[in-house]
Amino acid sequence: MIGLVLAAGAGRRLRPYTDTLPKALVPVGPEGDEESQTVLDIALANFAAVGLTDVAVVVGYRKEAVYERKEELEQKHGVKLTLVDNDKAEEWNNAYSLWCARDVIKQGALLANGDTVHPVSVEKTLLDARGNGQKIILALDTVKNLDEEEMKVVTDPEKGVQQITKLMDPSTASGEYIGLTLIEPEAAEELADALKTTFERDPQLYYEDGYQELVNRGFKIDVAPIGDVQWVEIDNHEDLAKGREIACRY
Repeated sequence: MIGLVLAAGAGRRLRPYTDTLPKALVPVGPEGDEESQTVLDIALANFAAVGLTDVAVVVGYRKEAVYERKEELEQKHGVKLTLVDNDKAEEWNNAYSLWCARDVIKQGALLANGDTVHPVSVEKTLLDARGNGQKIILALDTVKNLDEEEMKVVTDPEKGVQQITKLMDPSTASGEYIGLTLIEPEAAEELADALKTTFERDPQLYYEDGYQELVNRGFKIDVAPIGDVQWVEIDNHEDLAKGREIACRY
């Protein structure tokens, strides 16, 4: 199994940082030392901590910044990086971005979005949840109060995920998908096909819409509740401020 980070996004709401950097390289270090840590650093450190030292990173927008730091990141975190180019990062959404990594996920992958600040306990939760025939396991926050923007999930105790979308009444959701997924090798081909169907239907769809395509086909997707954990998806400067507070704790 490898680590996998989606780091192709532009993150335009985080300008001026993202005028020259992809969102995953926006600094989240402590005040006065913001450059010491990025979202990508957190993901790589977490992967290394659970023994995943082979990591693929899907790059696109401002990818040269990741290429320039590749050797430094490898040395800092003790990992080997494979960079996967997304040639449509500024045009299409992330269903295509994950599909670009279709060959590497054949090894099995622990996927982390490149804009999620979270503790290594999430990776440990997903890895500990393996072993009962699950093929895909989503990290689910069942504690947080949900709003309109969150990627919400409805689950069934026996059938797993039934619905995953931002477009649902928050009161009907079982929890929020936080942007981390464990993908077993056996799921790789079916997932790649579902992602292709998804972005061919609409290039602006999310990879979570690919998960919904799988569910609609009868594929079981499981969840692993992460407990009462502090984390944040960084979309704007308010999220960034929260991310810096959280990153200092782990």
